[in-house]
Amino acid sequence: MSDFLTALVTALGLVLIIEGLMYAVFPNSVRRMMAIALGQPVSKLRIFGLIAAIIGLAIVTAVRGT
Repeated sequence: MSDFLTALVTALGLVLIIEGLMYAVFPNSVRRMMAIALGQPVSKLRIFGLIAAIIGLAIVTAVRGT
């Protein structure tokens, strides 16, 4: 498996671990956050998602030193 594919699958696994732990440890908080998200306009959710993606990219870039 190439280094890129290994890193991608590892990242996907980590996302699933974090998501799963949130549902297992804080189920009521997750439900409240979902209810709040349903009340938000789509444009606000898109902006939040874009900001989260940019922050994630910055973290990965900083850690990998590229």
